[in-house]
Amino acid sequence: MDLNQLEAFLTAQTKKQGGITSDQAAVIAKFWKNHRVRIHESLVNQSRWDNVLKNMNWRVDLKSQSRHVDQINTPVAIVEMELGKNGQESEFLCLEFDEAKVSQMLKKLSEIEESMTALTQTT
Repeated sequence: MDLNQLEAFLTAQTKKQGGITSDQAAVIAKFWKNHRVRIHESLVNQSRWDNVLKNMNWRVDLKSQSRHVDQINTPVAIVEMELGKNGQESEFLCLEFDEAKVSQMLKKLSEIEESMTALTQTT
């Protein structure tokens, strides 16, 4: 609710029989103006029912050990993600991708981007 909507709502509430007084409307408006961002953040956090991505790091390493000799010195991408909700302990997920999996993931991301572009283009 922006400030114009708030003023219209509070005006309607003061004119309504059994509604609020002008002083109460002024207090509510002042409280809203001072705490609007915190109220918004609180409502957003309460409406989430799943974890969010808090942080992500990635790097490319070379395998120095493997069960199979042909995999030594091959590049691997390591992706570390921190998942969780605010105020709760985070979970960490670590993924390892070889070159083929990175290519596959990049192709899928490209397809997602194309779909999003097609859906958001205005004609």
